[in-house]
Amino acid sequence: MSFALLALVVAVGLLGPLAAARSIWRVPVVAGELLGGLLIGVSGFRLVDPANDDFTLLASIGFGLTMVVVGSHVPVRDPIVRAALARGALGAGLVGAVSAVLAALLAAVAHSGNGLLYGVLLASSSAALVLPMLQSVNVDKRSAAQLVAQIAVADVVCVVLLPLIVVPGRALTAGIGVLVIAVLAVGLWVALTRWVRSDYRRVLHAYSERRRFALELRLSLLVLFAFAAIAQFAQLSIMIAGFALGLVLSAVGEPHRLARQLFGMTEGFFGPLFFVWLGASLDLRALIAHPAMILLGVALGVGAVLAHLASRLAGLPWAQAVASAGQLGVPVAAVTLGLQTHTLAPGEGGAILLGALISLATSAVSVAAVARRPGGAVRATPAS
Repeated sequence: MSFALLALVVAVGLLGPLAAARSIWRVPVVAGELLGGLLIGVSGFRLVDPANDDFTLLASIGFGLTMVVVGSHVPVRDPIVRAALARGALGAGLVGAVSAVLAALLAAVAHSGNGLLYGVLLASSSAALVLPMLQSVNVDKRSAAQLVAQIAVADVVCVVLLPLIVVPGRALTAGIGVLVIAVLAVGLWVALTRWVRSDYRRVLHAYSERRRFALELRLSLLVLFAFAAIAQFAQLSIMIAGFALGLVLSAVGEPHRLARQLFGMTEGFFGPLFFVWLGASLDLRALIAHPAMILLGVALGVGAVLAHLASRLAGLPWAQAVASAGQLGVPVAAVTLGLQTHTLAPGEGGAILLGALISLATSAVSVAAVARRPGGAVRATPAS
């Protein structure tokens, strides 16, 4: 991959910030980045080859870092969310049960063997998308604690299940890989929790900042790539490695300096490159050539909203139940895994992303409705 093509990828990635420039539109940045990839990839002018080894490696790193960000958005330490965990888990369970039924019906109608995949997609949520939307409209965390808890549970369960069902033949090996990474992540959490409370951390942090060594970032990347090596050996996706590290950082309390460094790396280069690569890999011609896939995408989007309405039985208000249907991380991961393992039918990847965008648009409208409800939003207090 030449520097000219790399410059092209970065340039079309700027369509993301352009599309999201007006906050009133509530267009996610990744939508513009996917559009840029579609324009220069197999669906457009074919200016880049998404199968190129260098491009694929950089995109895989971006995928891993993106999942770190997704995992770090899961509010593991929030006491308000933890208090609502039981009701949130009940809501997520109800959504999962309805999703299983809808997915079975959808797979039967579509004559598809991906019913389990559809079930995970319908049940998934996205803390990395819904939580920032709630914050953007100043929604009171206490009034949305059950919603946040439900999304957190759905995030964890769906991300763990996804690689196990995409390639069922490797489920045993993949399950062992997930278990090994989970054990290492717990061990890392215990070690970091003790480290954070010690004086050595403050000394190392000050030393790294004074000498500009960025040791926390380097160590985080070391853990990510070590987890990714285990995932690769177990024929898992790097998504598990990134998500596990993100959960650890969320549980320990991600240092602000490290958060800024990871944000700069991910959102400034590797994340946009990954989404451009993903868009470049999608063949919309196959989606257009198979109109049934367009209907599948619409059905996935509408089905996700219907499935999440089941959380009303756990006491979640209507607007919050619909808002919880917003998803992007798991659908993007599903399409990425499907492309890598060739398990998706022609046009099916585009259908999955179409369904995700429908659920995301519905969620954005519902979040605005949550903010308009009495007690749903709080006025920001001026800094003292």
